[in-house]
Amino acid sequence: MGIVEKMKEIEEEMARTQKNKATEYHLGLLKAKLARYRAQLLEPTGKSGKAGEGFDVQKSGDARVALIGFPSVGKSTLLSKTTKTASETAAYEFTTLTAIPGVIEYGGARIQLLDLPGIVEGAAQGRGRGRQVVSVAKTADLIIIMLDATKSQEQRRLLEIELDAVGIRLNKKKPDVVFKQKSAGGITINTTVKLTHTDEKAVRTVLAGYKIHNCDVMIREDITIDEFIDVLLGNRKYLPCLYVFNKIDSISMEELDRLANLDHSLVISCELGLNLDYLLEKIWENLGLVKVYTKKRGVHPDLTDPICLRKGATIEHVCHGIHRTLVSNFRYALVWGKSSKFAPHPQKVGLTHLVQDDDVVSIFTK
Repeated sequence: MGIVEKMKEIEEEMARTQKNKATEYHLGLLKAKLARYRAQLLEPTGKSGKAGEGFDVQKSGDARVALIGFPSVGKSTLLSKTTKTASETAAYEFTTLTAIPGVIEYGGARIQLLDLPGIVEGAAQGRGRGRQVVSVAKTADLIIIMLDATKSQEQRRLLEIELDAVGIRLNKKKPDVVFKQKSAGGITINTTVKLTHTDEKAVRTVLAGYKIHNCDVMIREDITIDEFIDVLLGNRKYLPCLYVFNKIDSISMEELDRLANLDHSLVISCELGLNLDYLLEKIWENLGLVKVYTKKRGVHPDLTDPICLRKGATIEHVCHGIHRTLVSNFRYALVWGKSSKFAPHPQKVGLTHLVQDDDVVSIFTK
């Protein structure tokens, strides 16, 4: 029996099993088995195509955004309208057969936008090019799910199911759980909060399903058994996601207003170029980038050429952005923040200092 058949068998058993207190441990074990089979199914079987082509597109720029959607939702048109890349466009399905990269230049940053082939149902089981699509999606810093505003909300639900099945968690934070395997000593489970969605017995059942008999577990939030399985697998990706509804020129004002007010959603028309500037603004916001300007001694900073970094970046990251040898010769840095830019008394800091958006930094070496 193949992996897909085994998965189908487990899913059918889960559907037949009534959910109650007596069956939750059995369901937890089935979920653990299902997650393990999915991980096996999606293991890469080798690279396809030459380097730099198809799904082997090299990551470049300051961030990567993946465009995902069912065929014929306007992804190719969006790529051609927001970048200088001409993606194949046509009003029929499966136009894009490989991952096509483009570059968005916004706020001083270069953001790589990848137009991925249209996802079909069953992508998580490898149908179509599902396996390659989701493997590339996992390398992104932001997911854009492109939807057709003229079609039902079922398309969004189906895409979420496919991405969830391959370990991509949209607009969620990593569970606050510390898991550490050890060679002996049995299982120790500690909690700092009251668990209302699961209990210690269910956690032990899942650990037994993975043949883990010696470990320390610290649970610091009220998690579900699915979230605990995610922690055990350790290969989940927690990514921000924007739901972009295209073709708003073909729907009523009432429907447009409803879609625009959904969480993490915005509405556009690629054909008419409506709301594309706002989309770029939201992409920047969700990527969480900060701009840092460098300054040489006695010279004003060049405010047209920032270094773009992630929130949480330090002076060390700034050094790497300038030249890889700077860290080894680093003495200190002077930082002018938003409130004191170009003030006579900047802050003197070390490599671990966190930089903020629009900081001006001057690096001093040995």
